[in-house]
Amino acid sequence: MIEVKDLSKSFGGQSVLRDVSARFLPGKMNFIIGRSGSGKSVLTKCIVGLHHPERGSVLYDGRDFTAMDHKGKKEIRKEIGMLFQGSALFDSMTVLENVMFPLRMFSDESLDQNRERAMFCLERVELPDAGDKFPSELSGGMQKRVGIARAIAMNPRYLFCDEPNSGLDPQTAIVIDNLIGDLTREFGMTTVVVSHDMNSVMEASDNVHFVHEGTIAWHGESETLLSGGHPALDEFIFASKLMRQLRQTLRP
Repeated sequence: MIEVKDLSKSFGGQSVLRDVSARFLPGKMNFIIGRSGSGKSVLTKCIVGLHHPERGSVLYDGRDFTAMDHKGKKEIRKEIGMLFQGSALFDSMTVLENVMFPLRMFSDESLDQNRERAMFCLERVELPDAGDKFPSELSGGMQKRVGIARAIAMNPRYLFCDEPNSGLDPQTAIVIDNLIGDLTREFGMTTVVVSHDMNSVMEASDNVHFVHEGTIAWHGESETLLSGGHPALDEFIFASKLMRQLRQTLRP
């Protein structure tokens, strides 16, 4: 579990996060949603240590990440997997080399063991024969799956996904959502997903945190999202024509 307690962050004297508290549960798809500029990206960067908050703390299973020295934070980061918005694969490396990259950086295992682990991860994302290919030879959805394989290579306890469906067609987006959800439950990871995709939020999330003007304005289980009752949340959810039509069908 990841806990955020009374987190505050500002830039140039302008407050971006104000006393944010949240809990992200293991084995669950924990979504962070909100409009651009709401503070959700800054919150995520504070959680993984890319920004240091002025106040508050981030706890990984009770371990105070914000209070740790560089060595302590490095150990926590070994337990974190990251799936980036654009997959962020190395074009000059093969798919297998991309998945092996974090293993060669942080693992104490032999080269053969690292290769075996990377192959297992590729098989788990249903790309067992893609190891010798280069990213440019793959479709966007396949590249995303390689990114997932790399993210789970170190068998992380925590998985962060930044807009995992960005640039994907709706059908492929569902495949990626299902894959991340299956891996989350299979390995008991605490998965945090930052997303603008309301289809993904509605179909794949277990818990949702809505960030508005630097605070967690609403949080709850996905089943209660449409009846959240917060004006800014309703405006965010029903911004699209499709979601407005859905709201009409839900009204008595």
